[in-house]
Amino acid sequence: MQNRSDLSLLRLKARASLSNAAGRFDLARAAIDDGWEQEEAPGSIATDLRHEQVKSLISYNRSPDLPFDRSINPYRGCEHGCIYCFARPSHAYLGLSPGLDFETRLIARPNAAAVLRAELSAKRYTVAPLAIGTNTDPYQPCERDLEITRNCLKVLGDFKHPVAIVTKGALIERDIDILSPMAEQGLVRVGISVTTLDPELSRRMEPRAPAPARRLAVIRRLAEAGIPVRIMTSPIVPGLTDHEVEALLAAGAEAGADAASWIMLRLPREVSSLWQEWLEEHEPNRADKVMARLREMHGGRDYDPSWGHRMRGSGEYAAMIGRRFRTACKRLGLNEKSPALRYDLFARPPQPGDQLALF
Repeated sequence: MQNRSDLSLLRLKARASLSNAAGRFDLARAAIDDGWEQEEAPGSIATDLRHEQVKSLISYNRSPDLPFDRSINPYRGCEHGCIYCFARPSHAYLGLSPGLDFETRLIARPNAAAVLRAELSAKRYTVAPLAIGTNTDPYQPCERDLEITRNCLKVLGDFKHPVAIVTKGALIERDIDILSPMAEQGLVRVGISVTTLDPELSRRMEPRAPAPARRLAVIRRLAEAGIPVRIMTSPIVPGLTDHEVEALLAAGAEAGADAASWIMLRLPREVSSLWQEWLEEHEPNRADKVMARLREMHGGRDYDPSWGHRMRGSGEYAAMIGRRFRTACKRLGLNEKSPALRYDLFARPPQPGDQLALF
């Protein structure tokens, strides 16, 4: 696998990362000239998709920063390749790089729906809203053929289980036939992330995600189908996208969003170095300003992971963004909190081998 020095002379097609440094649990990588003639480095790296058979799917968390305590992820890694993605460090647990490996070496979980059905059927299971897309996008390009997310939604629909979905992917429109009936029962809500309205900036930061206008069209399509949808102006990048807060919210409201949320740019672990490489390559004149603002909000550090702080930072700049966001939401009629999903409808459907009821 190539390292930073191999890639410095080219701009990889439709990829955001500029390096592929070893993860923190992997051995270091270094390019060595051994005297053998090498082929010229490719201008693009193909996506490598592998399958993983999981024994459990639902992950639980106790974070006070999150509005849910459980989630599922049909995929590991994400081809959308958003350079700022806070999930990149999770690839290190696989012995892979949070850099290019995260965008190009993906893992799908084809038995996810069957495992989910078994977990929801367990007598000890107690219902609460389940989140999809909190780590990597459930509607990244490979979902078109694999339909893992779609099959999981079918299971949740069968159980009348509440679910919250976060995505940038336009492919969610395919599943309106499942989501719309669930929405009628108060079982689903969707968040669509729109980071910027600038298509050129989006292409560089989020190279394989749908363009901003396409994501706004998704909001419109979902809203017209009766599915509650919020616009997520996340992450807000100080000195780069912060001036767009009001415009993003207005565009979301015009498209039919009924709620909105925001998170400040987060740079955990390896994301910080990847992000700073990207800044120096794509926004060298703004790099110092962006990092100064971020450090200002995190006590001089690139990132502070403390609960109650990590999502938005602290200080006057973070407070100003919060005030602007609240003022715009109030003016546009956007809710900062979505209505609670129903969980009283949850019921385990009949399973093969169940004893039939007498009455």
